[in-house]
Amino acid sequence: MELPKFILGDNTDLPNAIFVIHTEFPRFIINLEDDNVEWFEDFDSQDEKELEMEMEGLIDEATAFYDREVAKYDS
Repeated sequence: MELPKFILGDNTDLPNAIFVIHTEFPRFIINLEDDNVEWFEDFDSQDEKELEMEMEGLIDEATAFYDREVAKYDS
């Protein structure tokens, strides 16, 4: 099965949370309400340095994905 790069998620237990799931490496879920990130990968110290450099871009992509999806419902 081919998955999209990003998927939207929500949960009635957290009604204000807006989750975006990143399905490619490095896989993570970000809550756009507070920018909290949960990683599905384990990283060593060298990976963490590379990840820090990529993280800002990944968050920007996740936010842009959410904005595009919401814009489709608003029109």
